[in-house]
Amino acid sequence: MSDEASAGAAGARPNLAAVASLAGVSPSTASLAFSGAGPVSAATRARVFAAAERLNYAGPDPRAQSLRRGRSGIIGVVIEDRLRDAFRDPINIAMLDGLADETGSVGNGLLLLTDTGDGSATVDAAPVDAVVLIGCSTRLAEKIAVFRQRGVALVAIEAEPMDGVLAVDLDNREASRTLAQHLSELGHKNVAMVTLPLDDARTRGPLTPGLERASTGFVASERIRGARDVFENATGWVSAGSFAEEGTIAGLALLGDAASRPTAIVAQSDLLAVGVIRAAEQLGVRIPHDLSIVGFDGARLDGIDPLDLTTMVQPAVDKGRAAGRGIIALLAGEPAEAVAFTSTFHRGNTTAAPRDR
Repeated sequence: MSDEASAGAAGARPNLAAVASLAGVSPSTASLAFSGAGPVSAATRARVFAAAERLNYAGPDPRAQSLRRGRSGIIGVVIEDRLRDAFRDPINIAMLDGLADETGSVGNGLLLLTDTGDGSATVDAAPVDAVVLIGCSTRLAEKIAVFRQRGVALVAIEAEPMDGVLAVDLDNREASRTLAQHLSELGHKNVAMVTLPLDDARTRGPLTPGLERASTGFVASERIRGARDVFENATGWVSAGSFAEEGTIAGLALLGDAASRPTAIVAQSDLLAVGVIRAAEQLGVRIPHDLSIVGFDGARLDGIDPLDLTTMVQPAVDKGRAAGRGIIALLAGEPAEAVAFTSTFHRGNTTAAPRDR
């Protein structure tokens, strides 16, 4: 029986040895032909691929390759949001694009992992070579320790500082202070905030001192601190996520009573700002004549024309790329340094001096 017939007999799965035999080369040469990592002539490579096609052989088993290398070729990306929510935020998508651009160029794949605090996550058991944490809290400290014991490279994008984790940071406090200072210079004194979630339960409601003190939302807390650097006694509303719908809920709550209505709102994301604008429209509150509104992110927004949101523009794609470069360096055993990005102030037409100035 020929090698080709033997490989296909009894439904046997074709293997590299059978391909090598049919092509008339050694198994090591056939392996190099598939990997593209060695000095194999074009003619030999073509012969190996032709034999593989005849045997319906798709290539070496990546699981076996991973075992030989001691690497899975997978980078885990941990997001504390549920994935259906995470992908509604254009900033998350931009960061993942940047991360994929860098890591994909060296043949690594991304595995999205969630840890929403409900006890169902298996983050620390994932077969990964490296992990990127996006906006994660210190609640993951125990799992981070497990990753370190396994020798897994760790990078955090805008997360609470953690030992042994390379940081990719953003000037959240300073940027929020810039927004607040802009409102102060316009003459605003009665200012409210609409914040990102502060706890695992995504508690929605008025911003209270207790919620602020107990916050595990690192980015939200940093942005609150920035606003309070200027408006120490600012009131606020805590959203359940960075969605326009949540901004609308917050806007209706903050603007419903004309007697206590703020003259300006600092929204911690552009999507939340869009929701506040929609709430203002429902209540007949004109922007910026009756209410000034600022956001954060610099995301592309639809449905608010002719308004141009005053916001801080952050380099989301660059943050992802920096995380990817850090991962690549750590996996190669090379030194990697923490990176800190700054946001850029964009003055649109959603802010103006308060009418009662």
